Amino acid sequence: MAPGSRLLALWALAALVLPSSGEDDDGGCYAFVRPVILQGLTDNSRFQALCSRERLLASFGDRVVRLSTANTYSYQKVDLPFQEYVEQLLHPQDPTSLGNDTLYFFGDNNFTEWASLFRHYSPPPFGLPGTSPAYSFGIAGAGSGVPFHWHGPGYSEVMYGRKRWFLYPPEKTPEFHPNKTTLAWLRDTYPALPPSARPLECTIRAGEVLYFPDRWWHATLNLDTSVFISTFLG
Repeated sequence: MAPGSRLLALWALAALVLPSSGEDDDGGCYAFVRPVILQGLTDNSRFQALCSRERLLASFGDRVVRLSTANTYSYQKVDLPFQEYVEQLLHPQDPTSLGNDTLYFFGDNNFTEWASLFRHYSPPPFGLPGTSPAYSFGIAGAGSGVPFHWHGPGYSEVMYGRKRWFLYPPEKTPEFHPNKTTLAWLRDTYPALPPSARPLECTIRAGEVLYFPDRWWHATLNLDTSVFISTFLG
């Protein structure tokens, strides 16, 4: 199936997540087994404006952030001021760098220090019973990303830039090296994959949300310098 067809297949499933309005409505609690691209569910224009480079540096430039290595298991953590990360490390990915040599700001946010920003974010209005959503905020340079991994379900929304996704269902383990970046996988492994072994693919743009189901393998590639936020459902 061509990449465009795979993208359309994801879009076609979006209608399945509309909440019901009857008396037995469960409050929009859903857990789907396929990825879905969502659009127009919330208005995050205020949050997006606060995520500009200038505003983030003005508000959080002196805050210490924790960076993770961009390999499958994210072993290494490095702390440094947010301004230093933006001005010195937020650059296009070196295709020859290994995952454990690539630092990436995503997930390890101090929610107390960043609360003034997160309170302006409106996540998709769907959840899972008995769980509380958790946010992971990220900023990364072009060509960066996280190689294949899996976890629980959630959403990923892009505020600035574009993020390309590669997804496999839980029963179909992808061919990848845990210490090679997504950019290296796309260059070295992807072209040789037969059609039957290729992943579902899509590119998420500003204002769009991807729902990723429980335990689905996925890798990401930021096509531009990107600002994004994920909502993990339990």
